[in-house]
Amino acid sequence: MKCKGAQILMEILLEQGCDVVFGYPGGTVLDIYEELYRYEGKIRHILTSHEQGAAHAADGYARATGKVGVCLATSGPGATNLVTGIATAYLDSIPLLAITGNVASSVIGQDTFQEVDIVGVTLGIVKHSYTVRRVEDLAFILREAFSLASSGRPGPVLVDIPKDIQQAVTEFFPAAGPAPKKKPASLYTEKEIEEAVSMLKASKKPCLYIGGGVLSSDAGAEVLAMAEKIDAAICQSLLGLSAVSAENPRVLGMSGMHGGYAANRAIHECDLLIAVGARFSDRAVGDKKKFAKNAAILHIDADQAEIDKNVKSTLGLIGDAKEILERLNARLENVSHPEWKKDVAGMKRLEKETEQHFEGLLSPYGVIDEVAKVVNPDTPIVTDVGQHQMWVAQRYPFKEPRTCLSSGGLGTMGYGMGAANGAAVATGKKTVLFTGDGSFAMNMNELGTAVTHGLPVIVVLMNNRVLGMVRQLQNFFSHAHYSQTTTNRRTDFVRLAEAFGAIGLKAATPDEFRVAFQKAWEAEGPALIECQINPDDFVYPMVPPNRSFEEIMLPKKQG
Repeated sequence: MKCKGAQILMEILLEQGCDVVFGYPGGTVLDIYEELYRYEGKIRHILTSHEQGAAHAADGYARATGKVGVCLATSGPGATNLVTGIATAYLDSIPLLAITGNVASSVIGQDTFQEVDIVGVTLGIVKHSYTVRRVEDLAFILREAFSLASSGRPGPVLVDIPKDIQQAVTEFFPAAGPAPKKKPASLYTEKEIEEAVSMLKASKKPCLYIGGGVLSSDAGAEVLAMAEKIDAAICQSLLGLSAVSAENPRVLGMSGMHGGYAANRAIHECDLLIAVGARFSDRAVGDKKKFAKNAAILHIDADQAEIDKNVKSTLGLIGDAKEILERLNARLENVSHPEWKKDVAGMKRLEKETEQHFEGLLSPYGVIDEVAKVVNPDTPIVTDVGQHQMWVAQRYPFKEPRTCLSSGGLGTMGYGMGAANGAAVATGKKTVLFTGDGSFAMNMNELGTAVTHGLPVIVVLMNNRVLGMVRQLQNFFSHAHYSQTTTNRRTDFVRLAEAFGAIGLKAATPDEFRVAFQKAWEAEGPALIECQINPDDFVYPMVPPNRSFEEIMLPKKQG
């Protein structure tokens, strides 16, 4: 059938299983929005308050579902407003399709109104990018873009569609179904599998370290199966949280700069570290020379570039984590390491004994615990970036996959509100956003999006009236010179929420928070709870940047 380019875009979105697009209209995407009008009822469009919010919402949708999230923007400032969201997805390997309009092909390069080379701008933060030159190529490019975004190591793909391509007509041939999601290439040998099995059998103190790649390959069950077979402890990166249930006694939680004492010590003392879908970032590793210094390292990853990039491994297996773990597990017998298990139990006891106690009436851990008591196990939990993010990562008992949504690699303040909207749209479930006053202020306009679309998002705003994480670093490393981290904002967040049309609540004590959260949980639409916490509440433990576990900073003893 004969179709305009803009209609081909609609048909491909439906063909690829896309049911929602997050976007903002403009001059160079008028034809696309005309087709969205015609396809109303088939494709849902969520009008965000800002294009950055659209990118973060598409990211949140993707993290919550594993599907490709789609965002749409006009040329020029619309396209450049997507950049932070695209970079956020890129650093965390999130499948995202960013569609931008552009000026007509005939005037590209003439500094036309709202013309920007968005392909050039985003070159280093996408898996691939396209400028569509012929309408005849549009369907193929879009199908390939969906496949690329979700295949191998997932990531964002950009498709830039000039205005004349949207208007041009060509023959369109529907496909039987969505483009296939391709598994990562298996670049390991049978000999390497046998070597890995020998390493696993020889270990007396094994520890699994899992990252976001476990979620991407849906390999949580295989991780647990290996842990049972070799009697291993399990530690997680920030992005690995929720891949396996926190209720499992083998799970020690997050390791790294602000990870738990037990997780960090287990990595420090193990004799074999099995890293699955984790890239050994600087925040996870610290001093590379002393990281897991007693251990052989078996690194399983989808991306060959990650092997030996940050930490030298003893053996690297490149391919799909689920497939590799299945092959290894099939060759392992159940073993027991009672001494190692006893050591790990001791680590957990010491962690409990040194647990942080907060100074304010309303403690961050208390807030997180209360939320965990009320919500369902499948509730999406979203964070912004800062102290609150680390407290949630340390404390929240994630039980089901894809319920922890947080910006890791880029550390994007302002990520949370858009991502929470995306998760709520994707799942249809109540969604909780933990944020701080600094992060929330960056993209609080997206609360208006939640209200407009009736999204069941509860914002738990930990307000300490400072930029807490930077202030903490200034306290430790800049002689407590608090340069520009005391905000002195007089914003009334409760009245602000009400002005947007949401429910606004405030809590300064545990009882007040308990009542407020129950009210928000029972409400139909968005709600915000401003929690007053102490500006001197810091995140512990802390391994200082580029230092090792041996220099871990624990909370000061009370009294």
